[in-house]
Amino acid sequence: MTGGRPATFSGGSLSGGQAVDFDDFVAARSTGLLRTAYLLTRDHALAEDLLQTAITKAWFAWSRIEGEPEPYVRRVLVNTFASWWRRKWNGEQAWAEPPEPEPSPDGGADAAVDRRHDLWVAMGRLPRRQRAVVVLRFVEDLSEAETARLLGISPGTVKSQTSKALAKLRIDPALAHQEEER
Repeated sequence: MTGGRPATFSGGSLSGGQAVDFDDFVAARSTGLLRTAYLLTRDHALAEDLLQTAITKAWFAWSRIEGEPEPYVRRVLVNTFASWWRRKWNGEQAWAEPPEPEPSPDGGADAAVDRRHDLWVAMGRLPRRQRAVVVLRFVEDLSEAETARLLGISPGTVKSQTSKALAKLRIDPALAHQEEER
């Protein structure tokens, strides 16, 4: 890195106990971390901003990180997202809905896209903590304990937030028509 700071972290490893260079870590894990950021924010630009902020914070703490750096960076990502949702102003707000694409006559690929869109609409209606729990538990496939540690809450809170989120998703109008189709 620039500024005379060492870019090598001697305590962490991606695999095999070798030292992790900050640049190598960013190159290897930024795509996965960006996916997590997008699932939390539901906005590509905000996800990129969130990841950039988390990586910047990690760079300043790089020499102090012990063990694997990814859990540390992931926690910074989630904590930064949490601090953003506590703010009153979250940046620009869209004033109009984008135009809907014309449906295909067979409904094949479009139906899958529509179901995915409906899921994201329903996820967007969840409170941010519940959305974070669902993303970490079911998309990132983290355990209850890992999710609790990342969010700074108890495992019991993870369980209750998961239960509440899934209950809300079951009755969400965007997903209700999918149950009728089955």
